[in-house]
Amino acid sequence: MSLISYRDLVGVAYTEEEVKAMAAEIEVVDGPNDEGEMFTRPGKLSDRFPQPYANEQAARFANGGAYPPDLSLVTKARHNGQNYVFALLTGYRDPPAGVAIREGLHYNPYFPGGAIAMPKMLNDGAVEYEDGVPATEAQMGKDVVSFLSWAAEPEMEERKLVCASKSCFQIMEIIGTQ
Repeated sequence: MSLISYRDLVGVAYTEEEVKAMAAEIEVVDGPNDEGEMFTRPGKLSDRFPQPYANEQAARFANGGAYPPDLSLVTKARHNGQNYVFALLTGYRDPPAGVAIREGLHYNPYFPGGAIAMPKMLNDGAVEYEDGVPATEAQMGKDVVSFLSWAAEPEMEERKLVCASKSCFQIMEIIGTQ
C-alpha cells in the first residue's frame, strides 16, 4: 500500500480527526535533523501507510522466500483484477488427488500454478461488523476487493463527478444554442 497516504482516508470512511488519531499511532523515521541525525515522530496525515517489512529480504524471509506484491495497484495490474483478487482470497481448497503441494505452500486453483505462499487469510467470523452484517469469507473478500479497488484509484469518484458535471454543462450549452 505504498501509494496511499493517511489523508486519502479523510472523507471516504473517516473524519479528519479520526484519521489524525490513526496516523499518530505509528512511528515514522524522519530527518535528518539539524545535526544530521534521523529521528522518529508520530505519524501525520501526509505520511504514507507503513510498509509491513523493513526491506525485501525481511519480506521474503517472512513469506517462505516469496516477495509479496505491493497491493496499491493489484486490482488494476491484473486482467479482471477485482474478480481475480476475490477468487484468490476465497479460493483456498485442499489439493485434488494427485496434486502435491510443497511444504510451506497452499493450494489455490486461482493462483498461477496452484501453489501460493500466502496462507488463507479470510475465515468466517474473523471480524465483527458494526451494522451486524455476517462476517462471511465472501463478505470480507468483497470488502477487501472494494478497498483495494479504491486504493488503486482514490480519486476516481471525484473524477467521475467532474466528468458528469462537465457533460451536463455541455448538454445545457448545446440546448441553449438551439
